[in-house]
Amino acid sequence: MKEMMEECKFFFDLTEEEKGEFEGKHVLDPIRSGTSFNASVEKVFCWRDFLKVFVHPQFRSPTKPCGFREISEKYCKRTREVARELLKGISESLGLEASSIDKTLNLNSGLQLLIANLYPPCPQPDLAMGLPPHSDHGLLTLLTQNGIGGLQLQHNSKWVNVDAPPNSFLVNTGDHIEILSNGKYKSVVHRAIVNSKSTRISLAIANGPSLDTVVCPAQELIDNESQAPAYKGMKYIEYLELQQSNRLHIKSCLDRVRMRNLINI
Repeated sequence: MKEMMEECKFFFDLTEEEKGEFEGKHVLDPIRSGTSFNASVEKVFCWRDFLKVFVHPQFRSPTKPCGFREISEKYCKRTREVARELLKGISESLGLEASSIDKTLNLNSGLQLLIANLYPPCPQPDLAMGLPPHSDHGLLTLLTQNGIGGLQLQHNSKWVNVDAPPNSFLVNTGDHIEILSNGKYKSVVHRAIVNSKSTRISLAIANGPSLDTVVCPAQELIDNESQAPAYKGMKYIEYLELQQSNRLHIKSCLDRVRMRNLINI
């Protein structure tokens, strides 16, 4: 974990020209580096730099810094194992077989994303945002940071600071856990705030289904009339493109697949 965080710092310390070699243009580009969430639709840029890399089912890595590929390949493999073990427990908690989520969503070919964020000191932190409120796509996101706080979760309509213990993972449940569980699990709404004194680096490893999987509520959870499906099915790649191409706001993308929306169309 320490080595991976150091490699992320080394990446953000590269010159703008060097980082520019990895500037992607499309949400499905395997390596993207830049500023803000989506500069084409956001009216206010986020106070952050980012690196996003597709690391599974095919592993990719920026060529700089020189140690990034080796460390990130090991780190992503191990965190993928952690996520799959957690998903076994979630599957059993829903009354399903331990391997049900893994098999249903084809996690052998599941998408895994490495997302590194740099939040430099901001001269006017009250007027800026690191990342606006949102929920993650996918199943589970494993988050670590460099010891500088800035993550907030929404709880009972209030924002709560999250100060994770050192050497720990904060695990966020994503939209597709909410969909698959038919709402028994909820995706976590969170945001990143900035400060005027310290540089924060966060590293998120997002774990999702395979891109061609249609994610819908598990059939075992909607077998009777009292448990009607609360979400319609959508192919994961389509959901990903929808979320990444629109303004980031709370659960705006998840709201697109809620069944109640079908009645209003």
